[in-house]
Amino acid sequence: MQKILKNSWALFLGMGLIMLSHGYQGSLLGVRAVKEEFSLTATGFMLSGYYIGYFIGARTITGLISRVGHIRVFAAFASIASIVILMHSIFVNPFTWFILRIVTGISMVSIYTIAESWLNDRSSNKNRGSVLSIYMIVLYGSMAIGMFFLNFSSPLNFQPFILISLFMSLALIPILLTKKKAPTFKKITGMSLKELYKVSPLGMVGSLFYGTTQSALFSLIPVYAASMNFTILEISVVTFLVAISGALSQWPIGKFSDTFDRRKVIIYTTFAAAFFAFCAILASRQIYLPGDLASSKFWFYISIILFAFASLPMFAIIFAHTNDYIAKEKFVAAGAGLQFAFGLGAISGPFLCSLLMNIMGPNGYFVFLIFFHSIIGIFGIHRMRVRDTQDNPDSQFTPLPQTITPIGMELNPTTEPIEEPVKTSSVSVEEENKPVN
Repeated sequence: MQKILKNSWALFLGMGLIMLSHGYQGSLLGVRAVKEEFSLTATGFMLSGYYIGYFIGARTITGLISRVGHIRVFAAFASIASIVILMHSIFVNPFTWFILRIVTGISMVSIYTIAESWLNDRSSNKNRGSVLSIYMIVLYGSMAIGMFFLNFSSPLNFQPFILISLFMSLALIPILLTKKKAPTFKKITGMSLKELYKVSPLGMVGSLFYGTTQSALFSLIPVYAASMNFTILEISVVTFLVAISGALSQWPIGKFSDTFDRRKVIIYTTFAAAFFAFCAILASRQIYLPGDLASSKFWFYISIILFAFASLPMFAIIFAHTNDYIAKEKFVAAGAGLQFAFGLGAISGPFLCSLLMNIMGPNGYFVFLIFFHSIIGIFGIHRMRVRDTQDNPDSQFTPLPQTITPIGMELNPTTEPIEEPVKTSSVSVEEENKPVN
């Protein structure tokens, strides 16, 4: 563990600052949109831009990294992300923010891809699990901490945007000053949706609809809380609880899926998530009742914790389930295919959820989550009736962050290194670290 931290401390520190800024930014924009009286539909449309950019970047960034090099691409996109957040404070309207969120999505997936490529290069089959664990702690922990910075200043002020930009800019320093050799970039071949569905129908459908729910969950929860008249501190608490609960649930639910039929675990957890989302609706209706009939937000917080605990490990379980039906050498390709399906679903999530919230009120948020979690569970029941359980000794659950890229799938300790690298950057290590004239 000490060796891992020694070799990769600059990367972990840089990613920690980036995720701190990312968590802060996600909460800030949702709350600011409510304060600016953007319509719910416009807000959902604006927030969906991030996932459009994420999807575009995931399909195109590998070629740029191969040509230019890891360090320069990281510096470029971290700088772009830093500039873009400042532009949010200057041009305050939904359409402009939509464009800016697309740029942010492209920037963030580029940063994730570089970080995960770097970690793959520093990892061996013996320590991949430890590297991935540290990476997840850094991502979730930093993002959760960042959400509390929402209390730094009013969302209507420009100071929060400056602070986010500052954190993003600071992330460049440890990366640019590292003396470690830039990694060799490796080619990741994904599966088409047709091929993925043939191998694992539940894996493909589950990833598609899970992407829909998760993009809505993280994008709109600050919007929901602000619409329910939560204070800034309470909004920070809600978003923090979601992130931390989801991180803590990865291991126990994952180990449970290694013991029992993963499809049953998927079914149970999706229906459990739907149930706790319903409990959140009931709890929210009690908060603002008149007089002594009103209750505290305690039970709402409990419902949110349990919902996130059941829901957030889902992608990793779906990944492990898909691996149950394929050969070990195709794990990474299958993971890339699942990420593709996840990205397609994620694009529509915030917009569709905001439409439902516009029709039903704030609790349309939870109705949306109930509906799509239930679809996954129902489809899982259907698949259990038409296909027998299959044991694959090479497949095991590995906790995966929600932001994992196809490159990051290699961090799964059950996968094998890819042998054929893409043509490496034409820029040498010395040239890559040399200032550009």
